[in-house]
Amino acid sequence: MDAINMDNWEKKSAEHQKQYRQYLQRADKQKTLKLLPRLHEEAFEQIDCLQCANCCKNYSPRFKTPDIKRISKHLKLKESVFIDTYLRLDEDGDYVVKNSPCPFLGDGNYCSIYEQRPSDCHRFPYTDEDVLLKRPAITLKNSSFCPAVHYVLEKLLHILAKNSL
Repeated sequence: MDAINMDNWEKKSAEHQKQYRQYLQRADKQKTLKLLPRLHEEAFEQIDCLQCANCCKNYSPRFKTPDIKRISKHLKLKESVFIDTYLRLDEDGDYVVKNSPCPFLGDGNYCSIYEQRPSDCHRFPYTDEDVLLKRPAITLKNSSFCPAVHYVLEKLLHILAKNSL
């Protein structure tokens, strides 16, 4: 498979947003879903999240009820205290962290609650699941700050270009 040059990936991602959007709208869902696990693995062979942590520095996952219960228990806090200390309701009615970067982001970009982290964090950046196709607005936003999403979308565009020759 062709290598993806990750130099200046943020600029390239910004320049390719229209192509990404078109791909996500027109993609053969079955074929794309079959490719995702391999592309996801490839991306993370090249990208070290601990070198980046853009997701933790700039955005918040949703903290769903099971996440709140699990994390507050881990931190030995009442759920209400955990919520009051760390979370706020966003415009969609979801609990998210009050401030960026995430209060659980520690030295070396390690997560201090990694084993208990929210399910959104565990699943992020969704490059190995159907969310990539089902929620194109999220995928496009994620491609602007996550090099793994950029990598997977670039690979998909390359595969599409090769197959349409």
